[in-house]
Amino acid sequence: MVIRDVMTESVVTAPPQTSVRAVAEIMRERNVGAVLLTGPDGGLVGFITDRDVAVSVVAEGHDGSVAASGHASAPVITGTPEMPLEEAAETMARFGIRRLPVLEGDRLAGIVTLDDIAVRTSDRELRGSLTKTITRSALPGFYFHQRGG
Repeated sequence: MVIRDVMTESVVTAPPQTSVRAVAEIMRERNVGAVLLTGPDGGLVGFITDRDVAVSVVAEGHDGSVAASGHASAPVITGTPEMPLEEAAETMARFGIRRLPVLEGDRLAGIVTLDDIAVRTSDRELRGSLTKTITRSALPGFYFHQRGG
């Protein structure tokens, strides 16, 4: 199986200069835990999660008017629609991420989460292998985060 088989095609995006408060409102309204930041050309420039908002903004005492780009993960680790699920899960475990944006060329094609991979995989052996990888990625010290500008 490949990412295309399990990914979600509708992705929530916002411009990088969007305030963190507005990003949090988008997350609440759309019931998502992450927003991809895209530039004017549609290119992916950052990735901000609900955890980023809590840890990098709220816990550090910033107010919600700061730009999301200053608190987003960048560069963004991505996959492709034809990437095998095993490789996607290994990549996510290696970088300690739970969501992987999917690019087709320069175009944002979707997003896949560890849960998508585990739940939507019908192959029992593959699901067991992926679950082991996913569990490993939940270990302390596996969080990857670089702030973008």
